[in-house]
Amino acid sequence: MTPSAHPGVQALLEHADDAIRAQDDLFGQVNGSWLAEAPIPGDLPSVGGFIDLQLQAEAEVGEILQEAAADGDAEPGSARRLIGDLYASFMDTDRIEALGTSPLADDLAAIDAASDLEDLAALLGRLQREGLAGAAQAYVDTDDRNSERYLLHLVQGGLGLPDEAYYREDAHAELRAAYTAHVGEMLVLTGLGPAEAADAAERVVALETRLAGAHWDNVACRDVIATYNLTRWDELAELAPAVAWDRWWEGITGAAAGTPPPAELLVAQPSFLEGLSSALAEVPLDDWRAWLRFHLVGSAAPHLSDEVVEADFAFGGRILTGTQELRARWKRGVRLCNAMVGEAVGREFVARHFPPEAKAAMDELVANLVEAYRVSIVDLEWMTPATRERALEKLGRFRSKIGYPDRWRDYSGLAVDRADLLGNVRRAAAFETDRQLAKLGTPVDRDEWLMSPQTVNAYYNPGTNEICFPAGILQKPFFSPEAAEAENYGGIGAVI
Repeated sequence: MTPSAHPGVQALLEHADDAIRAQDDLFGQVNGSWLAEAPIPGDLPSVGGFIDLQLQAEAEVGEILQEAAADGDAEPGSARRLIGDLYASFMDTDRIEALGTSPLADDLAAIDAASDLEDLAALLGRLQREGLAGAAQAYVDTDDRNSERYLLHLVQGGLGLPDEAYYREDAHAELRAAYTAHVGEMLVLTGLGPAEAADAAERVVALETRLAGAHWDNVACRDVIATYNLTRWDELAELAPAVAWDRWWEGITGAAAGTPPPAELLVAQPSFLEGLSSALAEVPLDDWRAWLRFHLVGSAAPHLSDEVVEADFAFGGRILTGTQELRARWKRGVRLCNAMVGEAVGREFVARHFPPEAKAAMDELVANLVEAYRVSIVDLEWMTPATRERALEKLGRFRSKIGYPDRWRDYSGLAVDRADLLGNVRRAAAFETDRQLAKLGTPVDRDEWLMSPQTVNAYYNPGTNEICFPAGILQKPFFSPEAAEAENYGGIGAVI
C-alpha cells in the first residue's frame, strides 16, 4: 500500500517537515509543520490530538444538552430532564445577572456569625459538603494497603495558589503580589469596602503562607510510605486539638448528622494537621473569616454574574495559566454538567457516539493485548517460577472497563431547579459528598467508574487492578470499529 492510499498515513504526511530527516529527528520530521503553524485558540492553554478530541466531545455533549434544555416534554425525574434543567439554569444569564452575588448572602452571614472555632469547624464541614475545598481536604477511597475496604482520607489544603512553592520561592514574588490584589478584588465583590478588602487580603495571604509552611512539597507527597498514616478518629484530637473534629463531621455529613464518624481514617500529612491546628489556635478568628469569605466567592464565581466571573478569570485564567480568553458560555455549561451529572450526560453520549460494535471491537482488542502480555510473561527468562506465577495470577485478576458502566448512576435523589444555578451546584456537590460518605463500611464497588463515558482520558487503578477507557477517548483518530486493525493497535492499543 502506498502512503497516499492510506488515509491515516496521508494525514501524518500533511504535517511532515521535509527539511528534517526522520533518522535525525523522527518527532520533528513527523510534526514539524504542525508545530510551526498550528494556532493555539485564545481560550485554551494548549492544543494537540487529545485537545482536538476533547473539543469534538465537548461539541457533541453541547448538542445533547441544548436539545435536552429545549425539550419541554421531557419526563420529570428523567435523566433528560435533569441534564436539561441544569444546563438551562447555567444558560439563564438574565436571571444570573439580576441576582449578582445575592445567592451568597446566607453563607456570608453564616461566616460573619461564626463566633468561635467550633462554629468555624461546623461551617467548614457544611461548605465542604457543598463543594468548597477546606483547610484540610477529605475524600473517600480504598485503603492503599487493603483494596477490600473504603477509608476516609484527609490531605493538606487551604491554599489558593497551586502549591506551597508559590508562597516561598522568589521566582513567584510577582505572582504573589498579583494574587494578593486578586484576593482584595474578590472580597470587594462580597460587600467589603476597598480599604477593608485590601487589609483583609493581606491577612488572607499571610494565613495561607503560614499554612503553606506546613504543607509537604510535591516530592514528599509522592512518598506512598510516608503518606500512609492510619489514624483512629479519637487520635485526631491529639494530633490537631484546635480543630473541632466532631463539629466538622456534623457539618460534612449534612442531613445525615448524627452519623458516627469512622473509627479510623488515613491522614496523608500528619504534620500539616499539626500546623493547621496551631494556625487555628493562634491566628485571629477575623482572619479565618476573611479567608473563608474569599474562598467562598472564589468557589462560587463560575456560577455568579459576569462581574464575578471576569474577576475570577482575570487571575485564575490570564495570570495563572496564560489563557487569554474566557471560554464561551455554552462550553462552560458543558463542563458544569459533565462535572455534576456526568453519567446522566454520558448515557445519551454513548447512545449517539459509541455503538455496540465499537464496544465489541474494543473488548476483543484488549483481550488480545492481555493474551500477548500473558505469553510475554511466560516466555521471560529472567523471571523466577515464583515471580512468574504471581505475575500471571495478577494478570488473571486484571479487569477492563470499556466505553461505559454496566450499571448507571441513579440521580433520582438530586433536585435541580432551572431558576437556581448556584443552588443546583451546591445540591449536586452535597449529593456526591453523601454518596461518597455512604461507602464507608460497605464492600468496595468494583463496578464503579471514576470517569464519565464522555471523558477523553483513561486510567489504571492499581487498587482494583483495572483499566478504564471511556467512550470519549474511543473515537477517531485513536480508535474506530471501521479502521484497520493496525490503526487501532497503533492508536488506542499504544495508549493501553
